[in-house]
Amino acid sequence: MMTNTPPHRLTAVRTAALLASCAAALLAGKLAAQSGSPAAAGPAPTQAASAEDATFAQPYIDIDEWRDAPVRHRYVHGGFKGTDTRFSFYFPTKDKYQGRFFQHFTPAPDNENLAQHPASPAEDQISFSVASGAYFVETNGGGPASGGFGSKDPTIGAYRANAAAARYSRVVAQQMYGGKRPYGYAYGGSGGAYRTVGSMENTRGVWDGAVPYVLGSSMAIPNSFTVRMHAMRLLDKKFPQIVDALEPGGSGDPYAGLNEEEASALREVTRMGFPPQSWFGWKTMGIHGFAALYGGVVMADPGYFTDFWTKPGYYGFDHPESFVGYRLQHKSTIAAPITAREAAQRKLPVGIVNGTAKGNVDDSYAALQGKAAENIVAVRLASAPPAVQFLGGDLIVNSGAAKGARLTVSRIEGDVAILGIVDPAIAAKLAAGDEVDLDNSNFLAAQTYHRHQVPEPEFKVWDQFRGPDGKPLYPQRPMLLGPIFTKATAGSVPEGNFEGKMILVESLWDREAYPWSADWYRARVVKHFGAAADDHFRLWYTDHALHGDAETQEDANHTISYVPVLNQALRDLARWVEKGVAPPASTSYRYDDGQIRIPATAAERRGIQPVVTLKANGAARADIAAGQTVTFTGTIDVPPGTGTVIAAQWDLEGTGTFSESSPIKPGAKSATVTITHRFDKPGTYFTALRGISQRDGDTATPFARIQNLDRVRVVVK
Repeated sequence: MMTNTPPHRLTAVRTAALLASCAAALLAGKLAAQSGSPAAAGPAPTQAASAEDATFAQPYIDIDEWRDAPVRHRYVHGGFKGTDTRFSFYFPTKDKYQGRFFQHFTPAPDNENLAQHPASPAEDQISFSVASGAYFVETNGGGPASGGFGSKDPTIGAYRANAAAARYSRVVAQQMYGGKRPYGYAYGGSGGAYRTVGSMENTRGVWDGAVPYVLGSSMAIPNSFTVRMHAMRLLDKKFPQIVDALEPGGSGDPYAGLNEEEASALREVTRMGFPPQSWFGWKTMGIHGFAALYGGVVMADPGYFTDFWTKPGYYGFDHPESFVGYRLQHKSTIAAPITAREAAQRKLPVGIVNGTAKGNVDDSYAALQGKAAENIVAVRLASAPPAVQFLGGDLIVNSGAAKGARLTVSRIEGDVAILGIVDPAIAAKLAAGDEVDLDNSNFLAAQTYHRHQVPEPEFKVWDQFRGPDGKPLYPQRPMLLGPIFTKATAGSVPEGNFEGKMILVESLWDREAYPWSADWYRARVVKHFGAAADDHFRLWYTDHALHGDAETQEDANHTISYVPVLNQALRDLARWVEKGVAPPASTSYRYDDGQIRIPATAAERRGIQPVVTLKANGAARADIAAGQTVTFTGTIDVPPGTGTVIAAQWDLEGTGTFSESSPIKPGAKSATVTITHRFDKPGTYFTALRGISQRDGDTATPFARIQNLDRVRVVVK
């Protein structure tokens, strides 16, 4: 699978890779073996503390050299004979080494050299590790086949390849540095969080602690995507007013002006856990990983997509009126296949390139080289389909060399159908004159699949689909898919059973791994450890943070990066394990009908993120005439024992550019800042204050600069 993104980012590329791997596990025949019961899921046998994995008994090194970038380090590359597993170790000079290593897990088996190309200094995992007294480990997770097509043993990609590399890294480290066994700490996000938790739960004696982040529950896939798509379809024209109601200085009532079906859809997705504030990105968020997941769902449960339209209890049968103007069933012929090279020349917008999700033409079609540039990525149809809202569909081939094929379509641009995740060999058979159907019926049906996947009572967000007797309101499918996908990724369904320490980092604005998922896992940890849970586990929520682990987020005026929280979590984890210094307390929160609520003040909220509050002329909203000045007053408070405030930055006109700063007194644990600004042009502005804290008060380091923000509305008439 081809990728072309910065290392370790949880973009749609990495998520698509994860979900494609999970889908492949289904397609490769894992389904029957893993679904003996609806829950389909006990933990896998745990490796003994002293056990070595015979599959990885013969390590080798093929590159061993000193490098000066990004910092001075010894680079060691190798693998294990008889396997596709490859690893990269990055060892600091002896004076920088403090007896530990950090190991990053990607969402799915990927590449062992990702850390060599950081997108920014703050995302430089090698430099961060060296600055933290650690060497850095990364692997290809056993290779793409370990989590996808042809995988005979998904445990290799889930944890065994990473465990083998971790073990062998200690051998090389002790040869280099001497001394005792190095401490080891794993971390990974999204699918990498599943793999991190699975690695901790399915091994002993490999890692001493872990920092999983943006972790989903075992019921996240496909349900967090389907319910979101249902809301996206029905609320598409109402999102502007919904977002305005939720913005600072808005009405606070996102349901105002919605009809019964629209209000029901918004209520359903909110109770399932989607953070309402995150709808600000409704125009660009798309369907995310469902593009990769779709094929696996169809293969696992093909009957659902017929039952949806033909049987009582399913939305398509019970409410056909809801799909008038949305369902597309268009017959045509292919006028011409379009290669990636041609797509780049035509600047076609892109969602997926041959199995890889992409953001725009610059990092997708144009980046494909050699044979990949000749892959068929779209088709021009002889007749353009009618315009409908299109979240995805199928190109069903009825004649020609590819007759019988069903290829996913990610989007439609006029008479061009842009392909989604497809087999390039099948796409290559498409030819002019082939008769095709363009049909989005399955994607429409998928949008309420979660209603037919009601799990155990511990998953409280499904209570809305249970009657007073606790039984499901809608017909249920033969099996729950979520645990199957989870097990294919993690090696087992998370149970909270691990040795060592763990700090879980979760985002409160996450659209993919809903925030309640962390509470679900915390409950499992408490069930396992009982009163001793705090001796092993912390949960830190990050406000205003999304799913992706990039320094640059989709809208800097709305969101911040949680990467600095990961930095500090790894450092605090090491102190906890090695010196017995307990990290700051878990974030205080309460579960409220699918949503996670946090206290207003830093002292009450706890965790490690600063709390920022902002007022415009003393309120959340200021209405002024053009040419008038607004006084903005903000406070930045740091939770006890988590450092000091080091910066206060202003985005005065809501452009996402924080070009103004207020001075901060060194060592301040709380800061009040004030600035004035004149607005000369009529319009609505959202002014933001971004506060930054750092554990050591270091204003120069790029690492562990923990952010938060607050916003106000200014209406200029």
